[in-house]
Amino acid sequence: MLILSEKEIRENYFMLDAIKDLKQELQAKNNAMIKNPHRTVIHLPTYNGSNLYRPSADVSSDIASVKVVSIFPDNPNQQKPTTQGVLMLTNATDGEHICFMNASFLTRLRTGALSAIATDKLARANAKVLGVIGTGSMAFEQVLGILAVRDIEEIILYNRTLEKAFAFKEKLIEWGVNNSIQVVQTVKSVMKSADIVNCSTRSNTPVFAGEDIQPGTHINGVGSFLPTMREVDVKTIKRADQIVVDDLDSAKEEAGELIYAASQSNWDFSKVFAELNELIRQEHIIRPSDEAITFFKSVGTAYFDLAVARGIYAKALSIGFGKTVDFA
Repeated sequence: MLILSEKEIRENYFMLDAIKDLKQELQAKNNAMIKNPHRTVIHLPTYNGSNLYRPSADVSSDIASVKVVSIFPDNPNQQKPTTQGVLMLTNATDGEHICFMNASFLTRLRTGALSAIATDKLARANAKVLGVIGTGSMAFEQVLGILAVRDIEEIILYNRTLEKAFAFKEKLIEWGVNNSIQVVQTVKSVMKSADIVNCSTRSNTPVFAGEDIQPGTHINGVGSFLPTMREVDVKTIKRADQIVVDDLDSAKEEAGELIYAASQSNWDFSKVFAELNELIRQEHIIRPSDEAITFFKSVGTAYFDLAVARGIYAKALSIGFGKTVDFA
């Protein structure tokens, strides 16, 4: 079995790789070649944590995976990461387990790539200002995803803890991002100026007011992943001209803001414009006008992880990285 560390993945597999591999897997979904059971979530309230188990298979390429992710928001107090994950790939023709890899970076990268694909289809072609609400562990790859699909000139950062926003700015600069970057003290400042807004928080209450959204804004919401969590309010849901979800079945069970809107207003899931895989059937941007408000909601599902993991494994075999271990 090939063993891949996060460091090896980071050094050899990049955002453009993830976007390409996810588009391929979305097409496999269009061709009904994906087996994707619902994930299992085990909540551990004593420790304010959750364990998530995600199996999937792509019968077009005879490969399967299972990812295990733990999310413990209090971990930074113990100098441990909030999110930790591992993933195992299996040859679906004979059941051989072929690769075991760190999945923390993989998860962040594929989520950023999903937002990139959605943004490329939904955001205005001339979008220049990216707003970032929440500068935690998921936010960095979200920014890289948007930079891969739009010519962003300015990045506006907001975090409830201002110091974390400034640290995030420095991380972007160290990565080589040379766009104008400013840290603001209010979320309204983000909503006033941004053409694209990335939300990547674990908030249980909306992080901005729907009435503050400017016409023509595209919003990516990727932070909330439980029915009790909400990054956007009902006003945002009802103002959105188009709502796209990464996976409709998962969204109905896990997208807290959509679930809440369906229970508290006349909005319902029949108003979802499309799933992400449906968007890639068309080459052009899909939005009714430059003034339209669009919203992409991602809760993640297993075949997205499989897409990126398969790409990582193929690249490891191609250029030669990782460690082979005999478990026999």
